Amino acid sequence: MKEKERTQKGKAGLGEDFLGAAEGAHGATGAAPKGTDGEPAPQRMSVPRKRDAVLRLMRGETLEALSRELRVPAGRLSQWRDAFIAAGESALKSRELDARDEHIQRQQSKIGELTMENELLRQKAKRMEAGLPLARWRSRR
Repeated sequence: MKEKERTQKGKAGLGEDFLGAAEGAHGATGAAPKGTDGEPAPQRMSVPRKRDAVLRLMRGETLEALSRELRVPAGRLSQWRDAFIAAGESALKSRELDARDEHIQRQQSKIGELTMENELLRQKAKRMEAGLPLARWRSRR
């Protein structure tokens, strides 16, 4: 409050709610910006905090009350809830991998190797038919 009073003395006629440049320059002093109620402004929310907020919404807490408490816009909370539900639905659509899936993956890998080998052999056969050397020689210089 003393900073506010000092600022007001130097800026007569600007009103009692004038806060001056010194209080607004939190970046220069390293102080955290303050909200309207004097508490620090909210920082980025971690994934666990977002998850907890969404779960609280899903348990029935009102969007407005939670928004005020967490100091997060209601629209952002709604976006988190929608993303949470969409991710849950996509997780339920997938099925667990089993031994058959591993076998299929190995077979697909083998098919890829054989396909590449066949392509190389075809190129080699074309070169032999054309009478070209199988490998191009490079100068060692």
